[in-house]
Amino acid sequence: MAMTSTSAVPAPTAPEPCGHVSVVYSDDREWAGRLVPFVRAGLERGEQVQYFADTTDPDRVMGTLASAGVDAGRAAAEGRLVVTTAARTYLSGPAFDPDAMMGLWHQAMDTALAEGHRGLRAIGEVAWGARDLPGADRLLEYELRLHHEVFEPLPLTAWCFYDRRRMPADRLAVLIGAHLNHLGGPVADPPLRLAPLPGRTGLRLTGSAGYDTRYAMRSAAAVVSRSPGGDVELDLSGLRHLDVSSLAVLAEAARRRDRGGLRLLRPPEPLRRLLGLFPELGAALEIAGP
Repeated sequence: MAMTSTSAVPAPTAPEPCGHVSVVYSDDREWAGRLVPFVRAGLERGEQVQYFADTTDPDRVMGTLASAGVDAGRAAAEGRLVVTTAARTYLSGPAFDPDAMMGLWHQAMDTALAEGHRGLRAIGEVAWGARDLPGADRLLEYELRLHHEVFEPLPLTAWCFYDRRRMPADRLAVLIGAHLNHLGGPVADPPLRLAPLPGRTGLRLTGSAGYDTRYAMRSAAAVVSRSPGGDVELDLSGLRHLDVSSLAVLAEAARRRDRGGLRLLRPPEPLRRLLGLFPELGAALEIAGP
């Protein structure tokens, strides 16, 4: 990423959101305006701060912080700031693996606390999700599972950095929807939006599921089949249409669960009629709500 001058770094205009946050920016100044306050706040609170660069040179991250008055060199020397790359961490294996990443986040938090930090916060650049890398097609699955498997049990704040210049608009819109908190300019609604359900394991599906939303439906199915614990719930109250192929994908995912089932909350009437036509698909599903 070619950076421009960051001497005038804008301050956020609203209180910093916690947890799992999507951050969309369109230029270098916006990037710096999110980076600097996030890192500064973490260091002031005694948290360990980690930055996983993808298209940005780590030296540029350190230089931008230093030019804004953050003693990044000292923080790095003391282990309070870690600036590395995705290629050296969660992309270092043969393929990106969301299953492994869930455990790595728990380990990272345990390590930070054991080293005397008061918490952990991280920034990860996600431009690699638009490239043809092994496992990149599982990025949406990863973003969706993070909420229940990582952020609900851990006092972790992590911002996913999305650069509009490097991510196709349609893919960006789907990925942004996987976060409950968002910073940056608006993105267009995708045909099918998937979002975590606060307080319980599951997803909210909004829009229409069909041939053009196969990527999103595969990710939803992965959440259904791989989420640990009891039942997984899908809130379908905002779903206008779901074709039989998408229903079959969900039914197969429900059958693959080791424990618990799949509950469909407030499914639309067309989906109920579809289940009547294909009762074998409904055998693995539970309808809940009127």
